[in-house]
Parts: sequence; C-alpha cells; structure tokens
Amino acid sequence: MIRKYLVAGIFTLLPLVVTLWILEGIFTALVGIFRGPLTWASHQIHVADPPTWGLALCSALATVLLLLLVGALVGNFMGRQLLTWLDELMMHVPVVKTIYGATRQLMGAIQSGQGGSFKDVVLVEWPNPGSFTLGFVASRDCSWAIPGGQTMIAVYVPTSPNPTSGYVVMMEASRVRPVNLNADQALTWAVSGGVVVPDTPRDR
Repeated sequence: MIRKYLVAGIFTLLPLVVTLWILEGIFTALVGIFRGPLTWASHQIHVADPPTWGLALCSALATVLLLLLVGALVGNFMGRQLLTWLDELMMHVPVVKTIYGATRQLMGAIQSGQGGSFKDVVLVEWPNPGSFTLGFVASRDCSWAIPGGQTMIAVYVPTSPNPTSGYVVMMEASRVRPVNLNADQALTWAVSGGVVVPDTPRDR
C-alpha cells in the first residue's frame, strides 16, 4: 500500500517538478542577464543592491516588456525595417553570426517547417540497435557531408524533458520509418518523457 501511494505521488508531482525546474532555469538565465544593468542602476540612484527575488521580478517584467516591444515593432513597417537592420548587423559580426544564424534557421524551421524541415516525424533506431525513438526530418540530402549521401536523411532527435538539446544523426533512408504524428504530438511525447502517448495510430 505504501509503495502504491509513493508511486502515485511521484507521478502526480512529476509534471509540477519538471515545470518548476524549467522555470527555475529560465529565471536564473534572466537574472544573470539583467543583474549587471539593474545593479548599475541601483548604484546610480544610491540605493541598496536589489535582492535575488527583486532581480528575478524585474528581469521577468523587463522580458515581458521586451517581447511586447518586439511584437509592436513587427506590426508596423518602420519596426520591421529596424528589425531587419538589426538582423543584418548580427549576421556581419564574426562568431556571433554563426550562433545567431544557426539559431534563427532552427527556430524558423520548427515554427513554419520551411524547406520541408521538421514537418515530418519519423521513427529511428537510436541510440543502439533494437532501441527506437522519434525524430524530425531536418534534410533529405547529406551529400554535402558524405559521398553518396543523396540517399541519406539528417534526423533531429530531441532529448527529454528539454527537446531543444538534441542530436542530429545522418542515416540511410531505409532505416527511417515515417509515423502518422504531427510535430506537436512528437514534442509533447518527448517533453513528457514518453508518458503522454498520442491517440492517433503511429504507423502509416
């Protein structure tokens, strides 16, 4: 009976724990970004350094305001021109352009499936023979990396519970099996650690 209650408690609290863990990582990153400017501002107005909770609150508010500002800029012509100029500027900065460009392309591919990327969910044998997981088709031609790679597929394999830190694997198309799932269903499955199973049949 005790074991039954323990297992039920773990599975009940697991979603909350994972959510709090992700939120903690986000707030830690935000506090790190805004700590310097907020501490400098407090020194300028001759007040004590803000506590950690104050930094977290101000960082969250600043992030929301930044998102609203960017959203407002995207909604008008002058704002879009400004964002285009900033985008071009980032793409001309050494080192930064590599990270920024790759991240921009990845987010665009996930969001809209541009170029056919990340729209198709597939079943792949990974990481060992006899083990399988879900992945996303990133590209269908690997000839740029491997001679004869025209028949190979680059597959992005997300990790759990953070699907943005995954692996890119090149494999023969014959080893990739399409499944009848959309990207949202596959991501939900990955984030939940395989607990949330899609209702639709997997095999086409």
